[in-house]
Amino acid sequence: MATEHMAEPDLPVRPLDAIDRAILRLLQEDGRASIRSVADRVHISRANAYARINRLIDDGVIRGFTARVDHERAGQSASAYITLKIVQNSWRTVRDKLLTLPGVSHIALVSGDFDVLLLVHTADNRSLRELVLTRIQSMEEVLSSRTLLVFEETDRALQE
Repeated sequence: MATEHMAEPDLPVRPLDAIDRAILRLLQEDGRASIRSVADRVHISRANAYARINRLIDDGVIRGFTARVDHERAGQSASAYITLKIVQNSWRTVRDKLLTLPGVSHIALVSGDFDVLLLVHTADNRSLRELVLTRIQSMEEVLSSRTLLVFEETDRALQE
């Protein structure tokens, strides 16, 4: 289960230096890395690494720690990006409804030809069809949808 820490919305944005960015890269690669390991790899003291990580958490730069899941090995062999056109000014309502759906991994309000982009992972194509045709398209705020099947995924954090 992910631990989530949200920053105060009115906090000023502080610029990140090279050490902060290095710490973020390391924690994205391995969220369970010890303070000692992080400190050694970015060449700072443990106290400094601890203080920087806590500041990044307090500032809302680090929003939480979670596991990266191989969805296929976890029994979710069908993945898709779904685009939605929605009724104007219904974003918050649609987002709240989408958050209750099984398999929804990411939701974004976007600009362009559609309004919402979601990433979903389901057990199989039958479950995906049920999610799209029955659950999502039945929302009165959803005007249309388009489903883009994912054939293969690459996690960038694992490639660096």
